[in-house]
This record gives sequence, C-alpha cells and structure tokens, in this order.
Amino acid sequence: MTDLSSSSSPDTITIEASASTGTIQRRARGFLALFFVAIGLYTLKGFLPALLWGCVFTISIWPLYRRAELRFGRSDWLPMIFTLAVALIFLVPVSLVGVKVADEARSALEWIDDVRNNGIPMPEWVPHLPFMATQATNWWQNHMTSPQRLSHLLHSVDVGHGMQMTRQVGTQLARRGTLFAFSLLTLFFLLKDGDSVIRKCLLGSQRLFGEQGESLAKQMISSVHGTLAGLVLVGLGEGAIMGIVYMSTGAPQPLLFAMVTAVAAMIPFLAWPTVGLVALLLLAKSSMIGAIVVAAIGSVVIFIADHFIRPALIGGSTKMPFLWVLLGILGGAETWGLLGLFLGPAIMSALHLLWTLWTETNPRKGIYAKDTEF
Repeated sequence: MTDLSSSSSPDTITIEASASTGTIQRRARGFLALFFVAIGLYTLKGFLPALLWGCVFTISIWPLYRRAELRFGRSDWLPMIFTLAVALIFLVPVSLVGVKVADEARSALEWIDDVRNNGIPMPEWVPHLPFMATQATNWWQNHMTSPQRLSHLLHSVDVGHGMQMTRQVGTQLARRGTLFAFSLLTLFFLLKDGDSVIRKCLLGSQRLFGEQGESLAKQMISSVHGTLAGLVLVGLGEGAIMGIVYMSTGAPQPLLFAMVTAVAAMIPFLAWPTVGLVALLLLAKSSMIGAIVVAAIGSVVIFIADHFIRPALIGGSTKMPFLWVLLGILGGAETWGLLGLFLGPAIMSALHLLWTLWTETNPRKGIYAKDTEF
C-alpha cells in the first residue's frame, strides 16, 4: 500500500512553489524599495535640510492655515500668502541685523584705527574698583593706553584678511539663501497639497506600523508645536523683555542686542553670554548700575524661562520629562545645527512614546506590554 503521507500531489507542489515565489518577490520588492529610498536620500542629501525646514514650517503654521482655509476657502493664493508671510518673518529681521552689523563693522574698523594711533583710554570706574584698583590702573596705563604696545595685538587685523572673510561670508550667505528658497518652495507645495499629503502619510503609516504609526506621527507633530512655543516664542519674549532693559539702561545698540538675545535664548542657557556681554559693555561705558540691572534682570528672566515656562510648554504638549526635552534640544542642536532644535525633541518624543508603549501594563490582562503584541 502506498504511503499517502509521504507523497505530495502536483497541486500541493504548485501551491508551495507559488508561495515560495511570492515570498521571494515580496522580499525583492522590499529590498528594491529600500535601495531606491537610500539612493534618493543620497541624491538629495544637499537639499535635505531645506526639505526638513519646509516640513517644520508647515507643521508649525498648519493649524493657523487650516483655520484660514476654512474661513476664506481653498485657493492657490492662500498658500502663497502664508509662504510670503513666513519669508518676511525671517527676511525682515535678518536684513535689519545685516544693516546694523555692516554699520558696526565700519565703526569697528574706525575704532581699531583710532586705537592704533591713540590707544584705549582708561574707563573712569577702573580707579574706583573695590579691590586691586591700583594694580588695575597701572596695568591699564602700561598696556592699553600705549599705541606701541597695542600695535602688535592688532597687527593681524588688516584689510586683506577682512576681504577674505567677506568672500567666505558671501559664499555662505548665497548657499543659505538657496536652501531657504527651497524651504519656502517646499512650504508652498505642502500647504497647497496638505490634505493629500496627510492622507497618504497616514495610509502608509497604517500599512507599515499599524495603529502605533499614527500615534508616533501625532507625538512628533506635537513635539514640533511644543518646541515652537517653548523655544521660538519664549526666546522672542526674552529678547523683547531684555530689549526694554537694554534701552532703559543705555546699553549700546539695544535693538541689535535684543535680536541677538532673542535668537540665543531659543537654545536653553545660551542667553547668558549675550546678557553678560551687554553688562560688560555697560561697565566699559562707566555705567556700573546699568550693568548690575542688566545682569540681575537678565538672570531672573532666563532662570524663569528655562526652568518653568519652557519645560511646561514643551514637555506639556508631549507629556515628556524635561530631561528628555533638554537632551533632545541640546543633542539635536549639536548634531543637526539649528534644525536640530526641532528634530531633536521630535526624535526624543518618538523614543519616549515607544518606551511608554513597551513598558506600560496591559489593564485588561494585568501583564506587561512586552508580553503583548506591539
């Protein structure tokens, strides 16, 4: 008698062969997709920062854009208006700072020329220091008031070196301007086709990762909104407050230093050097009271912003501990530059959500999530 269990019918062999072929084809398609994704990213590596900035801009203003779209209707003019508004938000302050920097550079060159000929006069507050006043006065008179002693220190500051630095700065400005233009172009098309892009991203995320994919996307988007409020808006607020303090104490170039403080304050703890520099400039102008006021108010404003307001805005939107937020901001800034201020918290928020999903208990079964299907 023939052993039926040891034999296979032609139909069974055909089904097994088809299944094996289907598995090979699926794997081949997966590897092919990964290959084209990798080669595409490599091709666009020079423009990836511009594309990512365009995505950050879009996520940041999308709620406002949706409200405007619901009120005024959908048209090609609306994304163009929003794109132009974003461009002006960046270009107007940069232009003002550029004009101020050019004016200050010219004044600095004139000051250097005057120092070479006449030296640096001693400030009035140096002889009135509470300690070591005599030593400081003698040192200043021996080293800073003599043009001959300062000539060696300022020997490297020449026109040729300045022209070389100007060319390097011009090259960098041209490159940054090109990337900014592509960021605005990305912003325009993402706003114009936002609904379609969101729908396709959600569908792809559902197919690849299931329900957790949508949760990850929402968490990362919330982190971008929280970062915008906690870094950009808080930084602008610090710059505005300190600008008023600079003007009231008679600090040099209060508008310029207010802008610099606002930009520096977007990164936690980075506003301290700017406030300290303004205080030192006030000391150089023999305004000790103004320097103390700037240092005291600046310390209070920065302390409150970095320890209370910023953690509440960023961590509150993502339900993330402030240590994770701080590591995301600083690590992202070190790795990705200014773009990392948004990418870092987004990445850390995704990791935090994954950790939460992996370690939380299942209320229905009373077991850990590692025993359930992720």
